[in-house]
Amino acid sequence: MSDSLRHISGVPVLVCEPDGPVLRGERDALDLIGEAFGAGAEWVAVPASRFSEEFFRLRTRVAGEIIQKFVNYRLGLAVLGDVSRHTTASPALRDFVYESNRGAQTWFVPDAESLADRLAGTGSAGG
Repeated sequence: MSDSLRHISGVPVLVCEPDGPVLRGERDALDLIGEAFGAGAEWVAVPASRFSEEFFRLRTRVAGEIIQKFVNYRLGLAVLGDVSRHTTASPALRDFVYESNRGAQTWFVPDAESLADRLAGTGSAGG
């Protein structure tokens, strides 16, 4: 399967398949951003399993690098899936997820239905 553009709550979202390449840093983020722009997406939904373990360890700065690329290109980023294993192990990550979810650019949501609910509430891209 390949990533596909879907309209979720009226917002064009590039929905990434779980079996795609792992996002390890800036280069992978830029590749995905290019794919999103080519598809006409305003948001990108990536399963949590597609992120490297380093993404969930804030001291590596991988999360910051990846998320900053999405911010720079004014694309919303939704991390789909259960990240509780990581947030339980890291109070800093738990706080980061909480603060991200309060914003309009990067969200950690359990599933596509939760993303649809969030997008319906905002009515626009994360930018």
